[in-house]
Amino acid sequence: MKLFALILLLGIFPGDPFDGNENVGINPKPGSTEYDARTHQYRVTGGGANMWAKQDAFQYVYKKISGDVTLSADVQFLGKGVEKHRKLALMIRQSLTPDSAYADVALHGDGSTALQYRPSAGVDTSEFRAAMVSPTHLSITRRGNEFTISASDAGVQPATVGPVIVSMQNPVYVGLAACSHNADVLETAIFSNVKLTGK
Repeated sequence: MKLFALILLLGIFPGDPFDGNENVGINPKPGSTEYDARTHQYRVTGGGANMWAKQDAFQYVYKKISGDVTLSADVQFLGKGVEKHRKLALMIRQSLTPDSAYADVALHGDGSTALQYRPSAGVDTSEFRAAMVSPTHLSITRRGNEFTISASDAGVQPATVGPVIVSMQNPVYVGLAACSHNADVLETAIFSNVKLTGK
C-alpha cells in the first residue's frame, strides 16, 4: 500500500503506458487510480455525477499523445454498485476540462454499452448503443477525426459502432475512466490487458 500511495502522490505508474491521473470536473468524493505492476491491472475508482450532457465528472488515468491510436482493455466493475448507470470507459478527449470534446466506449452498470461523444466543447453528449450487453473487452480507435468502438465477449461476435466525427487537435488525452453516476459514492472499475498502440 505504501507503494500505491507513492504512485498516487506522484501521478506516475512505473511500467505502464500512462502519464498520470486526475479527477475531472466536480468530484465531492475524489477518486483515485492504482496500478498493480505484478498483475498489470488498473484499479480506477471514480465519483462524479455523470459523464454526459455538457459537463463530465470522473476519475481519469491518461496519456497525452498525437496521431492515430487504439486503446483496448478487458473490463469489469468491482462489486454490485449503487447506480445502474455507473460507468467505466475507454476515452479520448481534447482536454481535461469538464466540458471538453470527447469520444468513448462506455460500459454502464446495467450492462449497456455505447459510443458516447461530445462533438465540440460545451455541447450536449450524444451516443450510439452497441448491440451487446455486459461485454468483457472494449476498444476505441481514433483515425484522424473519426472514432470507432468495439465491444466483445468470449465466443460472441464483436459489436462495432461508428465511426462518428469529433474534431480534435493534436495532442489529445487517451485513457481509462470511472464515474459513479452518484456524487455521494465512489465506484471502482478494473482494467486489465490494457494495450495502447499507434498507427
